[in-house]
Amino acid sequence: MPTRLSLLLPAIANNAVPGRKLPVYVFTLLAVISTVRSCIHLLAPDGGAGSIAGMNLSVPGADGIVFAFALWGSAQLIYALIQLAVAFRYRSLVPAMYVLLIVETLLRMLVGHMKPVTFAHTPPGATGNYIILQLAAAMLLLSLLPAKGK
Repeated sequence: MPTRLSLLLPAIANNAVPGRKLPVYVFTLLAVISTVRSCIHLLAPDGGAGSIAGMNLSVPGADGIVFAFALWGSAQLIYALIQLAVAFRYRSLVPAMYVLLIVETLLRMLVGHMKPVTFAHTPPGATGNYIILQLAAAMLLLSLLPAKGK
């Protein structure tokens, strides 16, 4: 019987799913969403800063905001590609990826509190953070439970 720590950080990364399968399916969906989100930030003319987040881009320095959003999209794309690799090839790492997702979400929320920005409306990510945080925590716990019937 694997320990919780060995489920979280397996000695060998492979495609085996020692725990429940639902967290893997949810993680795959989250990986696809992350890929789409990163491509929007990377490829949208305004990086999604104005069109999605509701930032005022008619101010001096708006080009820097768009640049930062595109850079963020490139970093998100790298993370999304790692998520997709885990979802399709290294499923034994799904619990560890949920920990990373929780930490990443908490850090984004912390940055939002430390460096607040004025938006025309609540950006989707601000609401999504709370949903993702709860979902990732629940899926992490489920991924550490033994598979049904074992």
